[in-house]
Amino acid sequence: MKRRGKILKYTKGFKWGRKSKERAAKEALLHAWTHAYRDRRVKKRTARGLWQIQLNAAVRQYGLNYSKFIYGLKKSGIELDRKVLSEIARNYPEVFEKIVKKTKEPK
Repeated sequence: MKRRGKILKYTKGFKWGRKSKERAAKEALLHAWTHAYRDRRVKKRTARGLWQIQLNAAVRQYGLNYSKFIYGLKKSGIELDRKVLSEIARNYPEVFEKIVKKTKEPK
């Protein structure tokens, strides 16, 4: 009973028999935990993609595209990651404009 209760405790809130029938609950948990493990990694990929889209939209206002902007960053030695850059672009446009101008300067 102790083991069965432990399994059913994790399936609280699941639909239909998957919350109350031990065999269905075990199967549902197996899938749920597999997806949870995988999606913790997918979440990071998705976030990076979102930052890239936001940066591309932000730098296009200054006549650049994303790839040229990233290349300019590397060339000018600015070591900010995409997460921070997208946050700066969103919340501090005047600071972001200075960064963009710095990347446009010929080396």
